[in-house]
Amino acid sequence: MPKLTVIVPCYNVQEFAEDTLRSLANNAGADTEFLLVDDCSTDATPEILDRWAYRLPGATILRHEQNRGIAQSRNSGIDAARGDYVTFLDGDDWYGPGHLDALVGRIEELGCDFVRTDHVRSTGTTRVVHRAPAPVRETVLRPRDVIAPPQVETMVDYPFVWAGVYRRELFADGALRFDAGLRTAEDRLWTWRLHLRARSFAASGLLGVFYRRGVATSLTQIRDARQLDFIPAHDALLADLAADPEGERFLPKAVRTYCALLAFHLAAVRRYHAPVARRLKKRATTAMRGMPQDVLEETLAGMDHARADMLRRHRAVRKAA
Repeated sequence: MPKLTVIVPCYNVQEFAEDTLRSLANNAGADTEFLLVDDCSTDATPEILDRWAYRLPGATILRHEQNRGIAQSRNSGIDAARGDYVTFLDGDDWYGPGHLDALVGRIEELGCDFVRTDHVRSTGTTRVVHRAPAPVRETVLRPRDVIAPPQVETMVDYPFVWAGVYRRELFADGALRFDAGLRTAEDRLWTWRLHLRARSFAASGLLGVFYRRGVATSLTQIRDARQLDFIPAHDALLADLAADPEGERFLPKAVRTYCALLAFHLAAVRRYHAPVARRLKKRATTAMRGMPQDVLEETLAGMDHARADMLRRHRAVRKAA
């Protein structure tokens, strides 16, 4: 049985797939399996994967007969994984040599449920290190203890699921699957659920995963209704917290993050097509009305005036309408 499973969702990444697959080959070992999930690509991605399947030790191609999105692609990989540990890599990103061995070594040394790492952001020829916002490094912590405080960046604000490694037991019995109904923001909801479910974790300064920014086909670049999926994602999070015995402890952080995202998207509403902009405004109003109102008022009082006033004005106008 493999020690590590690497799940790589691929959809129309022909421009970058060779680099990604070459980096996997540079990390291949007898104890590593690679699950390459072709999400019904319409470019040359399937042919590239086929060529590499014979050159990449431990590689298996999983194919979707219709496009199902990155959440389901990751789920398909989780369902097929056999390794003691699981990690993820997007089809347009890459690893430095030796990264996977270091990743497995670190989680085994620390003995925790999951380890999160730093990563390198690549924009053209520019490389910038982005650090996981953990209070300490190389120290085992309780995941729930790093969710708050609400006014600063914490580990639940670091939704890069590929910057880490996870014990496969976390996924047992169907647990910790990505919400396949979300086309974006699935990683944000999953990161929260990971911290609410797992018992132990650590952050590490390992650097070896490279995140390619500015890709035209990336979901972070789209300007259609898929960008609004942060709303159902955070509604689901609030429902999770309502059912959690410690949920009230985390509501201020969840509501503040939700409000910050609403403010960000409402401030940029003109970048959307008119029907999407109208939908955003309507759903933002519904979202704020569905939040715990005492927590919402406290959140708005603690935000900067520009964002807080915009949200209050929007809420008042929509109510009047």
